[in-house]
Amino acid sequence: MSVTTANTYKPLTEEAAFNLAISKGLFQPNSSLSCEEIGDGNLNLVFRIKDSQSGKSIIIKQALPYAKVVGESWPLTLHRATIEAEALKISAKICPNYVPEVYFSDDVLAVTIMEDLSHLSIARTGFLSGETYPLISQHLGEFLAKTLFYTSDYGLGASDKKEWAKKFINPELCKITEDLIFTDPFFNSSNNSFEEGLRKEVKQLWNDEELKFHASVLKKSFLTEAEVLLHGDLHTGSVFAGLKETKVIDPEFAFYGPAGFDIGQVLANLAFQVIVNEKERNTFIQHIETVWKVFVKEFSRLWKEENKEAFAVSDEFSNYILEKYFSDSLGFAGCELIRRTVGLAHVADLDSIPEDERRLSAKRKTLEIGKKLIKDRSSIKSIEQLSQLLRELV
Repeated sequence: MSVTTANTYKPLTEEAAFNLAISKGLFQPNSSLSCEEIGDGNLNLVFRIKDSQSGKSIIIKQALPYAKVVGESWPLTLHRATIEAEALKISAKICPNYVPEVYFSDDVLAVTIMEDLSHLSIARTGFLSGETYPLISQHLGEFLAKTLFYTSDYGLGASDKKEWAKKFINPELCKITEDLIFTDPFFNSSNNSFEEGLRKEVKQLWNDEELKFHASVLKKSFLTEAEVLLHGDLHTGSVFAGLKETKVIDPEFAFYGPAGFDIGQVLANLAFQVIVNEKERNTFIQHIETVWKVFVKEFSRLWKEENKEAFAVSDEFSNYILEKYFSDSLGFAGCELIRRTVGLAHVADLDSIPEDERRLSAKRKTLEIGKKLIKDRSSIKSIEQLSQLLRELV
């Protein structure tokens, strides 16, 4: 990793970002450069530097010492920038086709300079404009299989995995997930946000002790099961896509946790389109099936060919692992569906529906599916059963 000589942190301006790109030799001295801030996320500053003559462009991302979506009253560690850069570096070794190239990073400035992916679209934005990206589910299934296998005890070896796990201790960002996904939506928390028209359904959710029990079991898994290096925030806003390319970005929530969490995030965020996009409903159900089937095929191949665990020869054990991952992913998907409906951070898939009644209807369906996946995750045994459940509930 390259490191600058900076010894103090300061949020970048457009001018400072421009000067940083020049100082790192990323452009020729006579380049005709422009710089613009393009960040619209919740946590970071993002700048694009572009050479108008050659067309070359880069992205400079800098962590802020607080949650941008809330302000300085919600402080955050700058170490997440180091976490993100290291996670991208590891993913680039495992599956370079599916992450942006990192050119430079700096722990003190909390900066990562990387490949510009502006020739692609954020997947969620593309979905909302009518795109379906035919290869995205195949690519995400392969990304999940490779990153989750090669960072596990089985692909990495127990000793090396423990060393990696130490590098990705990420308590502050994990706390966000613990609160916003696994806790707040199930209680009358001040962090929650929902329409008054959903109050009846939300109160039912808060009073559902069976649901809260299962949510607590899933939270326990998130807190205690250091199975693999997770992206930690793998929704469709963290994926760039095109007709032939898919790139995963923003792994600043990366940490060692249960493998089903990343899988569940992907399934849930595709399920939003199943719920709201009647015209392409079957397309997105097929995407969900493809993610899991590609994951199983590639993970099983790696399991057989590159496993470092003596018990890997047992088909019963490999089946157990895949069944656990699938069950966990359904529960985590259910938590994601619920929190994006009534919690602090919503999704445009639901919130952009202009008609109040249609939007509320979609959100009620989302809550119902979420509760079903959490409670019944152990009894849904196949991806086809999940597809059938989605068809029945939407």
